[in-house]
Amino acid sequence: MLAVQKATPETGFALAEVPIPSPGGGEVLVEVEACGICGSDVHVYQWTSGYEWMKPLMPVTIGHEFAGRVVETAPGVTSISKGDRVTVWPSMSCGTCQACREAQPEHCERKVTLGLTRNGAFATHVTTPASQCFVLPDNVDFELASLTEPLCVGARAVEIGEVKLGHTVVVLGVGMIGLAIALMARRAGASTVIVVGKDDPVRLEVARSLGFSDTIDLAAFDLTTEVQRIVGGKVDRVFEATGVTASIRDGLSVLRRGGVLTVTGIHSKSVEIGLTDLVRNKHQLRGSHGATRATWVTVLKLLAQCGEEFRPLISHRVSLAETVHGFELSIRKQASKVVVMPKLAPANTKGKS
Repeated sequence: MLAVQKATPETGFALAEVPIPSPGGGEVLVEVEACGICGSDVHVYQWTSGYEWMKPLMPVTIGHEFAGRVVETAPGVTSISKGDRVTVWPSMSCGTCQACREAQPEHCERKVTLGLTRNGAFATHVTTPASQCFVLPDNVDFELASLTEPLCVGARAVEIGEVKLGHTVVVLGVGMIGLAIALMARRAGASTVIVVGKDDPVRLEVARSLGFSDTIDLAAFDLTTEVQRIVGGKVDRVFEATGVTASIRDGLSVLRRGGVLTVTGIHSKSVEIGLTDLVRNKHQLRGSHGATRATWVTVLKLLAQCGEEFRPLISHRVSLAETVHGFELSIRKQASKVVVMPKLAPANTKGKS
């Protein structure tokens, strides 16, 4: 089968022909129908600092935001059946560390992640523990289901940031996670959600198409001035989803006393902040990464109820052979969410259908 792999510690991916894997104990084999390109995948593609731990695992097939159909189950698997349409929680806990023993597998100290530490879903087939599979609601198609993981990341960030009814919110970053946070903050009851990008017209337009009328392009406007204009002061909550360290200081500058800034971006550089100001302003700086099983259940119910609300997030669909082209679109900010569809014919990089 064709697979997209990180084979060497440098920029780029390799297209490789590899055997179709067989499911081990407790596992299933999933035929991949759709797999989204994630910001973390882009970091791996560009080989930015922070992913050096992948070197001894290479070559490894990338891809963790996916959905597909179960085509084989290992003996003894009863929770998932052949033919089931599924999406998969890619973070697998060890079951024995302190976090796992305390029923907090999302904090596992030895987690394994599909598409990063074991072979993932930019391929025609992938194996996964049956316990990580969620059967799709009948009315949720595969490409919508491939949004489940990033939507869960956004939903969990909003939980960590404790967005309440009537809160004003700034979201820094208009990639998939930023837009997912904006959508989930609105659903949590935020009265105003300001979406901020920089020289990013394509993705800012996607934000507007999702109903966010308050957008700021930092290439043309000053953040503090625009936030003051929109809400008349500072905001209750800020979410950082850029991976750019300057965004942390920018976010703190528009955060009210007692407000919460939640960081979700993956940063290759350190940031200096004024701790005295942090203390005196009683600012809370939090980190959010991944999600919980309960978040997955909630987001799948949401997709079943109003999935079409989220489809505008998908800007491009590409074949497996065109995966690298999809990454280049993402890097150049010419795409919102690129979904790789292994059964799609090559040279078919269409937008929203």
